Amino acid sequence: MLAILMMGFSSGLPLALTGSTLAIWLKESAVSLTAIGLFAQVGLSYNLKFLWAPVMDRVPIPVLTRALGRRRSWALAIQALLALALIAMAFCDPDVSPGRVALAAVAVAFLSASQDVVIDAYRVELLTEREQGAGAAATQVGYRIGMIASGAGALYLASYFGWFWSYAGMAALMLVGMATVLMTREPLLHKPPRSGNWLKNSVLAPFADFATRRFWVAILVFVVLYKFGDALAGMMSSPFYISIGFSKIEIANVAKLFGTGASVAGILLGGTLVYRIGVMPALLLGGALQAASNFMYVVQFWAGPDPAMLAVTIATENVTGGMASAAFVAYLSRLCNPAFTATQYALLSALAALARTFLAGGGGYLAERLGWQNFFLTSTAACLPSLALLLWLMRHSAETQQPHPVSAQP
Repeated sequence: MLAILMMGFSSGLPLALTGSTLAIWLKESAVSLTAIGLFAQVGLSYNLKFLWAPVMDRVPIPVLTRALGRRRSWALAIQALLALALIAMAFCDPDVSPGRVALAAVAVAFLSASQDVVIDAYRVELLTEREQGAGAAATQVGYRIGMIASGAGALYLASYFGWFWSYAGMAALMLVGMATVLMTREPLLHKPPRSGNWLKNSVLAPFADFATRRFWVAILVFVVLYKFGDALAGMMSSPFYISIGFSKIEIANVAKLFGTGASVAGILLGGTLVYRIGVMPALLLGGALQAASNFMYVVQFWAGPDPAMLAVTIATENVTGGMASAAFVAYLSRLCNPAFTATQYALLSALAALARTFLAGGGGYLAERLGWQNFFLTSTAACLPSLALLLWLMRHSAETQQPHPVSAQP
């Protein structure tokens, strides 16, 4: 569980560096809100990672795989490249060349998404069925700690030393994940089928297997929409705080440190709900509270740069978001067939990331056209379709709650 926690840290570290932290850097450089919103598209790798996940599922890295195993070798190689990409991003300047910033951010997001493929598969394969719920909580807590580092930590460094040292410091923190990989055992893997061709067994079979599930199209649509309203509001939250008068230090103290602590509390509460009432009811409750929490941004807009109100807004948004995320990760993990762990989880999490990247990319445009109050009301309404679909799934398909059997011994 400690290894899962630390790998979750490594997985969560790069996300804010191409998201909310980058948005603040761009806002300070006088980049328009529309352009900041479009920067969400650098994260399209999170949506497309299922395309190269079969390679990580089946293809070994020469020399490294013999020494470390397939999962560990891929993780270590990607983490080293990710550290280098963050250093390259540190040398960029949005005032001089925003295109170079975007290019470096694309590289960071691609490597971050690839790291997620390996780490998610590692977690599902390393743990028994009984341990999956605790593993989902551990990886989410580690993920949030990583986001503290790349959120509050990066803002502190930027405030006192500048953006170069902020991103260079984040590159150094990738050593945490690399050390964890080196000190953790390789999970036992399902061997690739001996018959048939590689394309069929490695690329087509995982998708064909998932398509045998009843209501599989509805499940995929739900996965895409579940975090959409939350992602739409979250994408513009940092520029919103800056625009109404908060400083980077205030954002770091309240939105990043306190907010992440509230998120961890929400994750633990969400994990408890999953255990007590089941995955689907926990998804419904977490999603409904997550939608309601978006209205707190409207209240914050009315209050202005009030730190006490900011604490209430951030606590509400992060506790409810953490509850929903814990239930959502448990749901995605239970949908996977252990014979195709990396590819199927990559597909599901990539579809979930559509909300954060492609769908939320128009957030800046909407904020400019609608104003902050109407924008956050719109983000609240964007949560409703997924809740309606979830109610339909709960009513019509008990099968969607049944996981594939997971065994510690493939």
